[in-house]
Amino acid sequence: MSDAVVAIDGGNSKTEVLVVSRDGAVLGQSRGPGASPQRVGVDGCVAALEELVHEALRSGGLPPEPPFAVHTSAYLAGLDFPREEEALRQGLSARGWSSTLDVGNDVLALLRAGSADGTGVAVVCGAGINGAGFAPDGRSYRFPALGKVSGDWGGGYRLGEEALWWAVRAEDGRGPATALESAVAEYYGAATLLDVVQGLHFEEIDSVTIHGLCPLLFKVAEAGDDVAQAVVTRFAEEVSLLAGAIMRRLDLTTSSSEVILGGGVLTGVSEAVIADIERRCLKAAPRAHVRVVEVNPVVGAALFGLDKIGASESAKAALKAATQRV
Repeated sequence: MSDAVVAIDGGNSKTEVLVVSRDGAVLGQSRGPGASPQRVGVDGCVAALEELVHEALRSGGLPPEPPFAVHTSAYLAGLDFPREEEALRQGLSARGWSSTLDVGNDVLALLRAGSADGTGVAVVCGAGINGAGFAPDGRSYRFPALGKVSGDWGGGYRLGEEALWWAVRAEDGRGPATALESAVAEYYGAATLLDVVQGLHFEEIDSVTIHGLCPLLFKVAEAGDDVAQAVVTRFAEEVSLLAGAIMRRLDLTTSSSEVILGGGVLTGVSEAVIADIERRCLKAAPRAHVRVVEVNPVVGAALFGLDKIGASESAKAALKAATQRV
């Protein structure tokens, strides 16, 4: 086990763990709920990750006694500033899983998973939205992802809120008619949206359910609803703005850099939405290559780990081939 890498990718809604050998073979894996330190605290995050790592080891029939790896590669949502990275680093180091450890934001794992050489730009949209980039000369840039306070717009939860906002305004007459009104009411099984508003206000309806309105928004937009389409258009613009801003910061607008899209929202939208994002990105960087990631971001965390221990390029290719989505 001394040559194994423990790879962790943790978003706001789910966490994945891979245990990978030096030759790129997957030895064990597990999946669980989100464990962002911003949501559950550092101690809660470490405890949740430890449980998932032990589960991954057990799935491969591997002993859970530390040290069980040469390197741990952990990339999670909620690591937006160096002090947050350091706090998690200390918490994981105390577990003694491996001799070396790297931590970082999950958008970096997405970029490493999707790009050919680890450079380019990635935009992730799950519960939240974020972007990051690496230039061939080693420079990097990324945004904090703290919601409105850091200028964000367009995460899955925010898109769900938009769907609810327009639906409520259609019902009470403050806004234009939209198919979102009946679709949102049906989603909640409610007679009126006022009932939904009261339920959310009095915490009789879990606010987490708002995230589930995001795919409904795209479905209503695809059916031709003008209001929903306007929100989706703004979303496509926001994704391209993130990518374009990073490419300008890193002087990538004239190069054939990759723009990798990932996260639960972006991997679930229609080809038409991706095409709109691509069209907008190409305005900022005409030679860019825009595509949706073909493997889960945890593979990027594993690739970072294989980079760290000096594994061969064939090992990295083997890992990507073994984990590619069908």
